[in-house]
Amino acid sequence: MATRLIAGHANNALPQHAQANVNCRILPGHSIEEVREKLIGIFADPKITVKYVDNSYRVFDRAPETKAFAPVLPPAEVMKPLERVTDAMWPSAPVIPEMETGASDSVYTIAAGIPSYGISGIALDEDDVRAHGKDERVRVTSFYDGVEFYYRYLKALTEGR
Repeated sequence: MATRLIAGHANNALPQHAQANVNCRILPGHSIEEVREKLIGIFADPKITVKYVDNSYRVFDRAPETKAFAPVLPPAEVMKPLERVTDAMWPSAPVIPEMETGASDSVYTIAAGIPSYGISGIALDEDDVRAHGKDERVRVTSFYDGVEFYYRYLKALTEGR
């Protein structure tokens, strides 16, 4: 999905050039360069160039070819307490592991070879999605439910230790 578009020099003239930033989540087992090359194939137009922009906004003709780690399922000692707490707070809600793509501190732990997971006990309003926007927010009740969830989960993880 294009997250930023830039084109033209005036409101009353056709643009002579255009630029789009496409933010991609790299799936496990793939590299950023593979995704860049796939985009080139999808666009299939020699007039369009696809470059890589790193987190410091530096632009490169090629992207890193390092493949993302293959997914590792969380061990039972992580999942069982999570399932118990979730069922106590939200009966029948499924617990589904999510992929941490490295857009958090997991970028460092994954690079060190430590499997990393993301969980959230904060319910979001599916009709009011504002993630990463200037007006990102959650309901007050969701915030406090999330605090309670994290408290219970941390206690469950450390029981008997």
